[in-house]
Amino acid sequence: MANRFISVRTVVAIGIGAALLFVLMRFLAIPSGVPNTNLNLGIAILTVFGAIFGPIAGILIGFIGHTLTDLTWGGVWWSWVIADAIYGLLIGLFWKFYRIEEGRFGIKEAIIFNGIQILSNIAAWAFVAPTLDILIYKEPAEKVFLQGLVAGGLNSAVVLILGTLLALGYSRTKVKAGSLKSE
Repeated sequence: MANRFISVRTVVAIGIGAALLFVLMRFLAIPSGVPNTNLNLGIAILTVFGAIFGPIAGILIGFIGHTLTDLTWGGVWWSWVIADAIYGLLIGLFWKFYRIEEGRFGIKEAIIFNGIQILSNIAAWAFVAPTLDILIYKEPAEKVFLQGLVAGGLNSAVVLILGTLLALGYSRTKVKAGSLKSE
């Protein structure tokens, strides 16, 4: 049998993750007070799925989920789609450090998880999205950097609370390696 580039389990996770991201972004968008910038509960799903299934899942869930959301709003805002995809990629690159699948997501892993998600949110929303907004759409810098900072801050807070709880809850469902002993 040939080696697979991506497992069936990961493909299924991408479909489920993108669908959940879409539903949460589309139907649970909470306005932030800054134009075109919402409190996004879907970011917790993107983060946890990227942390469990890795960078390919992270980038595709971010890209597909955000694209579907934008299509239902009337047009795709590619700078933010790309920012979500890059965020998912960055989270996924460090998936082994979180130890969620091993059932060992503890305080140390939660600190690593949140440190990486905050840095990834800063990269995606304070740099990538505003820069692409300026380059692609010729948006004013003051506007897009404010939107990016607000989005990054809100996303970091959502993941800190909801994402950490989801990762911890999922990790607790996994059997730790070596935890079964014969009598």
